[in-house]
Amino acid sequence: MTSQNTAPATGRRYARVLSIAGSDSGGGAGIQADLKTFSALGCYGMTAITAITAQNTCGVTGIHGIPPEMLRAQIDAVVQDIGVDAVKIGMLHSPEVVRVVADAIRTYQLPHVVLDPVMVATSGDRLIAEETVAVLVRELFPLAEVVTPNLDEAGWLLGRPVGAADQLEAAAQDLQALGAPAALLKGGHLPGDWVEDVLALPDGSVHRLASARIATRNGHGTGCTLSSAIAAHLALGLGLQQAVEAARAYILGAIAAGADVTTGRGHGPLNHGYAPLAQKVVRF
Repeated sequence: MTSQNTAPATGRRYARVLSIAGSDSGGGAGIQADLKTFSALGCYGMTAITAITAQNTCGVTGIHGIPPEMLRAQIDAVVQDIGVDAVKIGMLHSPEVVRVVADAIRTYQLPHVVLDPVMVATSGDRLIAEETVAVLVRELFPLAEVVTPNLDEAGWLLGRPVGAADQLEAAAQDLQALGAPAALLKGGHLPGDWVEDVLALPDGSVHRLASARIATRNGHGTGCTLSSAIAAHLALGLGLQQAVEAARAYILGAIAAGADVTTGRGHGPLNHGYAPLAQKVVRF
């Protein structure tokens, strides 16, 4: 079975993006940030929720995993009716959940999979079980078009710290060696006035993407938003490098637009809707 629906064909539809991730009750990250991003970039967003978190700008106070069979039912319902043009994967808290997602991707041949290996919240709270990491790498890395870890996540995945700008290129290529066709290693946790990310592509090329750091406490959901924006631009037809560059431009604008806005008492969200685009209709 493919990802195409069986509704009467009109030749016109929306660009469809599915987020498979956890819910953030505070609205700044997870499923909520993903839907805001899809909408802001003109895409039709859908969800398959993996876990419910009790969360705000100060931290995570509870996590309730969705049963794997209910997660699969959500994916089946969306794919079999509406269809999917790209997938963003976020928080997967258990090996069973990882296997459900991997099986669904293979069964439906879901395209343009962006895997954000979410392991820790902005507040520092751990969001994934230790035994899940190996299963995530084995099952999902080969199915993803690109993986998008930050430095802490890359360190856990590679079994070594990644703590300097001159280590980014080798680390991104080592993530590819784990099975990912492409890797975007986010360097935002490094000190300095500039933020540098590294994109390693399947053809062996490596691209450095740099921008001035924006001073703000409102960085909650940055990783979720970036991976969602990449998936949205892939759904809209951009190639991977162009999708990453466009997503990065969007997130810089969202950070800047929300930099001095107070939301909660901790790490606030980005301004996802700072420059919304009309929902795009594509022809098929």
